[in-house]
Amino acid sequence: MNWRYAVLLAVVAAVCLALLFIPPIPQSEDYHNFADQRALLGIPHCLDTLSNLFFLVAGGLGIRFAAKNAGAHGGAAFLDSRERWPYLVFFVGVALTAFGSAYYHLEPTDSRLLWDRLPMSAAFAALLAATIAERNSVRAGLGWLAPLLVFGAGSVLYWNYTQSLGRGDLRPYVLTQFGFLLVLVLLVALFPARYTRTMDLVGALGFYVLAKILEAADRPIFALGHIVSGHTLKHIAAAICAYWILRMLRLRAPIAAKAALA
Repeated sequence: MNWRYAVLLAVVAAVCLALLFIPPIPQSEDYHNFADQRALLGIPHCLDTLSNLFFLVAGGLGIRFAAKNAGAHGGAAFLDSRERWPYLVFFVGVALTAFGSAYYHLEPTDSRLLWDRLPMSAAFAALLAATIAERNSVRAGLGWLAPLLVFGAGSVLYWNYTQSLGRGDLRPYVLTQFGFLLVLVLLVALFPARYTRTMDLVGALGFYVLAKILEAADRPIFALGHIVSGHTLKHIAAAICAYWILRMLRLRAPIAAKAALA
């Protein structure tokens, strides 16, 4: 077995085993109690709700780009026209997150949180499949797309079911959100790139890390002047993450083609 695959499989196995043997991860009872409770313009939790428009913009622009750029005959973003499908699913997931998250923030409850997390899980899964297609093979990326989507949706449904029983367990969803991103980082670190602009993907992940930091600092940020909360800023940073991936697709070029032109 190639050493790269051995490292990847070892890390994936270690993460799965760690999550399997740790106790269930419950949903915090205070999760829905966001810092900014203001209703403006007749909209409950206004800024947390309206800031989801950034997801709709980033997702909509991405859908348009992926639908128009079909590969070698449609632009430099994709050497193989099939590579655009995981990205199309990714941007659809981002756009749907705007609706799911807005629906949730209008009235934050467990039942509504389900519709926030489902499209996000699709976006995580599709981005990992896109990276597999580019760093391993297009066939492998497309082959993994459906199983990853099913696992992502299943992790959310599992959390929702256990939550309804009063013993919520976020372990599979943690694997979807952070485990998928860890595998993505490993793919980027271990396997050669087929396109330029890899640092744009790293930058996008940086914006996602910033989004999680802002989410954790929801109340301290809002306390600074009661202008905007950390959770509202989290939505903006996460939407920029999605836009940065679109920016990467727009600007990148096949490395082989670039070498041939040099």
